[in-house]
Amino acid sequence: MQSFFYALAFSIGLVIPAQAAINNQLKAVIGGSTLLAALVSFSSGAIVLFLVALCTGQKWGSFASGLPRADWWMLTGGTMGAFFVFGTTFLAPRIGVAAMLSLIIAGQVLVSMLFDRFGWLGMPLREVGNARLVGAVLVAVGVALVNLGDKFWR
Repeated sequence: MQSFFYALAFSIGLVIPAQAAINNQLKAVIGGSTLLAALVSFSSGAIVLFLVALCTGQKWGSFASGLPRADWWMLTGGTMGAFFVFGTTFLAPRIGVAAMLSLIIAGQVLVSMLFDRFGWLGMPLREVGNARLVGAVLVAVGVALVNLGDKFWR
């Protein structure tokens, strides 16, 4: 089952560049608004999630009774997702998909290691050993090469 989770994570990474490119094309079709393209993209995703929830028999009673008890900050995940969709749609045509995603990945690696180390927001503690730190440094080197490499190797 663990290998399925790794494959799922990798497949999510595979579709993010396509998502940015698709949303950029949508932006062109709907009049050039990055914000409206992100809104359409996020809304279509919400509709798909709603339909999948209906088809898979999710517990709507627990949802309805639990949602009012959620702390305000627990509802910010959607805002963060919308920021991601807007940001990728905005940045991809300006700095390129590879530069954009390398920087996004670097930010994800940095903060995710802090989440693992300190267990923020109830996440399980995980060791951040030397191998993981070296991996993070290699990601940083990769980001530098993706974004600045052409300036040094001409």
